[in-house]
Amino acid sequence: MKKVLVLLTCLLLGSCASVSVQDYAGQQPELDLIRYFDGPVEAWGMFQDGSGKVIKRFHVQIISRREGEKLILDERFVYSDGSKQRRVWTLTPDGDKRWRGTAADVIGEARGELAGNALRWRYQLNLPVDGTTYEVSFDDWMYLMDEDTMINRSRMSKFGVELGQVTLFFRRQPAQD
Repeated sequence: MKKVLVLLTCLLLGSCASVSVQDYAGQQPELDLIRYFDGPVEAWGMFQDGSGKVIKRFHVQIISRREGEKLILDERFVYSDGSKQRRVWTLTPDGDKRWRGTAADVIGEARGELAGNALRWRYQLNLPVDGTTYEVSFDDWMYLMDEDTMINRSRMSKFGVELGQVTLFFRRQPAQD
């Protein structure tokens, strides 16, 4: 009986363990935000509620520019219901493999850490839903698949309870002549 209890305790503790961005330190290709967003990027995504049901799909056009050491990402969203949204991120290096980010609907600053092909962002967001704005937490993971393709998986929560997930596929666009 003791062995069973020890095994169950180990399984429960293991399930509580968190993934670290350092787990991806050796993964290639290495994600360099400045290089990846050096030109137009297009993205396609969806939001799924806690049950897994797709609530909204969306398309995003991202235009980036540099202002000194800062990276500005101008994101233009078009949702499946026809609504539109714009978010302008200002990303600033914050030491070795770390970034800070701000946007009008982000509460305070987003904090990001890079390792290998991965970036983990954590931030609070003011999320408008049906005329009400909710403060929600995002645990946002981006994985560079090849030099032009990146996958983004986010968990959205409030008070530690997962509300849903966002999945995005990014594709760098060919340079315009």
